[in-house]
Amino acid sequence: MFHSNKPRIPDLRADYAQHADLCDVFGKDTKPLYLLAFLLTANHKESEQCFVSTVEDIFKEPTVFKEWARSWVKRRLIENAIGIVSPASARNGQKRDLWCAAKRETQGEYEIDTVTKLAALERFVFVMSILERYSNWDCALLLGCGMNKVVQARMRALRRLADLAALFPRGDRLPTPRLGVTPNDHPHSQEAVY
Repeated sequence: MFHSNKPRIPDLRADYAQHADLCDVFGKDTKPLYLLAFLLTANHKESEQCFVSTVEDIFKEPTVFKEWARSWVKRRLIENAIGIVSPASARNGQKRDLWCAAKRETQGEYEIDTVTKLAALERFVFVMSILERYSNWDCALLLGCGMNKVVQARMRALRRLADLAALFPRGDRLPTPRLGVTPNDHPHSQEAVY
C-alpha cells in the first residue's frame, strides 16, 4: 500500500566457484600449471604428485569466489609443492630432473633447467616472488620462514641465475635493430657481440 522512495538494494550475494569452474582452470591451464609444479619441485615424479594433489583438492568442497578460481588453484599447487619438497628445511640432496630428457632445443628448456638448479628455498622464493609476484610477506608466510630469509634467498637466486645463464648458449638473442639501436649507435659497438 505504501511505496518506499528508497531505491531497492540489489542482492549482493557472492558467486562461489563450483567444481566445474575449478576443473575448467585445469582444462585451460594444464601445461602452465604442470610447469609451475615442475619449477617448484624440480622433479617430474614430485610435480605429478603435486599436480594430482591439487586436482584432488578441488573435490574437498573449497569455498572460493568464482573470480578467484585461477588464483586459488595456483596457490593450492604452490602449497602442495611446499608440502612435498619442504624448502625451508633446505633439502639439498633432492633428485633433480631435466625438463626434457631428449636434447634441449629451445631457449625455454635451458631456462627451465637453469631455474631447477637452484637450491630448494632459492627456487621457491624465485618462482613465488619473481614469476608469480607474491609479496615477501606471502612468501615468508607460506614457506614458514622470516622475511629476511626470503629477501636473502631471492638475492642468492638472482645472482646464481645470472651466473648459470652465462654458461648456456643463447640462440634467441634479439637482433640489434629490434632493440632500437644500430651497431654504429652502440657505444661499444666494436666489443659488443649480438
